Amino acid sequence: MRKLLVMIFCLNLFGVSQQAAAAENKTVDVVLIGGGIMSATLGTYLHELEPTWTIDMYERMNGVAEESSNGWNNAGTGHSAFSEMNYTPEKADGSIDISKAVVVNESFEISRQFWSYQVKNDVLKDPKSFINSVPHMSFVWGDDNVDFLRKRYAALQHSTLFRGMEYSEDANQIKQWAPLVMNGRDPAQKIAATRMPLGTDVNFGVITHQLVDALTKSDKFKLNLSHEVRDIKRNADNTWSVTVADLNRDGKETTVNAKFVFIGAGGASLTLLQKSGIPEADGYGGFPVGGQFLVTTNPEVANQHLAKVYGLASVGSPPMSVPHLDTRMLDGKRVLLFGPFATFSSKFLKNGSLFDLLHSLSTSNLMPMTHVGLDNFDLVKYLVGQLMMNDDDRFAALQEYFPQAKKEDWKLWTAGQRVQIIKKDADKGGVLQFGTEVVSSEDGSIAALLGASPGASTAAPIMLHLMEKVFKDKVATPEWQSKLKEIIPSYGQKLNGDIEMTNKIRGYTSSVLGLNYIEVKPETH
Repeated sequence: MRKLLVMIFCLNLFGVSQQAAAAENKTVDVVLIGGGIMSATLGTYLHELEPTWTIDMYERMNGVAEESSNGWNNAGTGHSAFSEMNYTPEKADGSIDISKAVVVNESFEISRQFWSYQVKNDVLKDPKSFINSVPHMSFVWGDDNVDFLRKRYAALQHSTLFRGMEYSEDANQIKQWAPLVMNGRDPAQKIAATRMPLGTDVNFGVITHQLVDALTKSDKFKLNLSHEVRDIKRNADNTWSVTVADLNRDGKETTVNAKFVFIGAGGASLTLLQKSGIPEADGYGGFPVGGQFLVTTNPEVANQHLAKVYGLASVGSPPMSVPHLDTRMLDGKRVLLFGPFATFSSKFLKNGSLFDLLHSLSTSNLMPMTHVGLDNFDLVKYLVGQLMMNDDDRFAALQEYFPQAKKEDWKLWTAGQRVQIIKKDADKGGVLQFGTEVVSSEDGSIAALLGASPGASTAAPIMLHLMEKVFKDKVATPEWQSKLKEIIPSYGQKLNGDIEMTNKIRGYTSSVLGLNYIEVKPETH
């Protein structure tokens, strides 16, 4: 009898302790995993739409924007399809498909509106600290490539978004636009270039810091640095139990309950999404691709070049591998970057683990990943060629865009990791998908962003799309509709084809952000 009473007493104590532990787990409205541009953008939207919602952000590094959002880790910025020729492929009949370029440009216009609203409301500070006008150029050589660029330019003029772009095959004109590209070039080489004065350079690290700094002023938002999310499990009430390790306290784990979870952890998003167990994550895999750049901080060189000059990508290469000689404003200085040169590491983050790729393998994604490996010989060939490059090879590639470059001015810089999406395909078994994708549960209580490029440049429209997907009922309310139109004046409308709206929106954002503005004129025939 005594043993039975002791046992009942112990069980009672255990039950009380379990209830106490559950009570200790705080519940928040939103958990944001990752302290990059995506989480910062979504957190800002939600705080402005629902000021009473509690939001916790968890970041494993000791600061925000330390991975892909860091200015030095970007593979090019301000993506608006003015100069990236991979967004305008040539079709079998020889015509140019501009549909992807129009989508990317429309998306960037949404980002500009989002940032303008934040500047007007003192969330983002001096616009020059994060965005500057830098013309975007496409540059090619050789008869076939010149023909392609000429056709590309002509096709883009049918879109209101690309009016104001200039085209030239004249060496003297191109030299005025980009002297470093032309000095020392063979005068017999057939060349062509386009130039768009509306192009920009953007520092997403600065934007992320400023957005998060503004959020931390609210008692509804809590930033947790050096905190690594280890597990995500669904609770009986359809909230989520998020297990977090405090890296400053020997990995001591705590749990927070969340009504909504966003996984915006860059390359780490895939494995965290898999931990959630939602069926929508089945079949997704990831292929990591790293990048290196040649960098010069020599002001005598950097100050001679004000442009982002994009070339043509190699066959089979991923979108962010397009070669470009890039004016950047980093750490308050004008610098030049050239690249990227692809690298391979099994890490999913620059500060990740060599076992990341292995840990992401599952019974549901093994076959799609195998099929992608077998079906993408051009990509494999491209990566092998990149990995075999030495310093002389990389410098020779630079000289194709900057003939008089001097080796002593340049150093090699390792940028961030990007994880390309691999997903199941009914016909091919598996496909490699470039770009980004939002994957969410059926009830909208958890969502993750997978993929890369154009990524950060389109963070505002991507997070807008995410909210439309997971907060469908909220987005439909008059309150959210009104606020979203205040933040994004063109919300629900397309700029392409609407000259009046394009001029109105671009005039507004150019004025607020201090950027170049060109009034769109009707198409001339």
